Amino acid sequence: MAVATQPYAEQTDEQKAITEMVHQFVDEQVLPIAEEHDHEDKFPEDVVAQMRELGLFGVTIPEEYGGMGLDLTTYALIVEELSRGWISISGIVNTHFIGSYLLMKFGTDEQKERWLPRMATGELRAAFSLSEPGLGSDVQAIGTRAKRDGDTQTGTGDWVINGQKMWVTNGLRSGLVFLLAKSDPDASPPYKGMTCFVTEKEPGQSVGEGPYAGLTVPPQIKKMGYKGVESTELVYEDYRCPSANVLGGEEAGLGKGFGQMMDALEVGRVNVAARGVGIAQRALELALRYSQERKTFGKQIAEHQAIQFKLADMATKVEAARLLTRKAARLKDAGERSDLEAGMAKLFASETGKEVVEDSFRIHGGYGYSKEYEIERLYRDAPLLLIGEGTSEIQRMVIGKKLLQRHKV
Repeated sequence: MAVATQPYAEQTDEQKAITEMVHQFVDEQVLPIAEEHDHEDKFPEDVVAQMRELGLFGVTIPEEYGGMGLDLTTYALIVEELSRGWISISGIVNTHFIGSYLLMKFGTDEQKERWLPRMATGELRAAFSLSEPGLGSDVQAIGTRAKRDGDTQTGTGDWVINGQKMWVTNGLRSGLVFLLAKSDPDASPPYKGMTCFVTEKEPGQSVGEGPYAGLTVPPQIKKMGYKGVESTELVYEDYRCPSANVLGGEEAGLGKGFGQMMDALEVGRVNVAARGVGIAQRALELALRYSQERKTFGKQIAEHQAIQFKLADMATKVEAARLLTRKAARLKDAGERSDLEAGMAKLFASETGKEVVEDSFRIHGGYGYSKEYEIERLYRDAPLLLIGEGTSEIQRMVIGKKLLQRHKV
């Protein structure tokens, strides 16, 4: 039976081809395994291997480093399709994408040559770490400390990192972690004393050895949803990070970590918005299908006006969220300011994801509460989007401040 599918209007031929490919991949490879892997909280090794073969880990990485060299808008289209299947799949590429973005924009030539080719193939995967226990959204209050152990005059020697990070997606299986730490705790304001370090680790190892000694990955955090992809803590205890791993090099990168990370969060918010669109799209598809299969009072429930009103509101929200997300991505691709638009897209799309999933859940009635129906998984997954990459309340603060800045009188 035909159900709602993502419209391809205003896409280039290349974007259509890629989006259709990912749509088919999701239908054939992701949706059939999502329920089993979610219920068992099992990492989808086979699906990730296929994603590597499709080149999805190098979508935005330039061709000279082995990637596809595509723009943020195309990436957002891909993320929407992946999230339509299972947002955990999109989570596996999300933090990897942020890491590659940081390298491409701020990394030295040596850092790009060293890491991007293996990141493009998915051989080397990245994680992104800001949050700390008890920190919430107050990034300037981070406690992770990086102290130089070497010649402070010549800038040689390692940085010794101590601290604890939280909610690190891909924290266990990644080989690189882009970590924000305080390199100058006396800086005023505090954000001027923060640096981004590219910390290396052995993928899959919970306790670092040899050059990675001092980094421990505690057992995975047990979650309500967003299963199958690990979310972990990272504990740094006298972990030694070479000075060559300061993002952008020490001369250009020292003390610039906060700005670098905030820039990355801007594209990260577009990513989360696309995930909200994807999960809402799937919830709408499920509601349309179920409402035409289920009968009450002698007719399909889709014929009841109350259900039609719900479907109408759901579809309208999905399309509005999709358009907001694409606008934010296109502005970023054009090199224009998009902090306001990215915040709007993230706020609206994540809230839409939650609302549309809940409406679909209600349309399913009692069956929506059963683990035998897909909507139950979506109902547990959707709340993640309300807090990832900044809560809805933080987005409203950002939007309000940016509006006042742009319309100052």
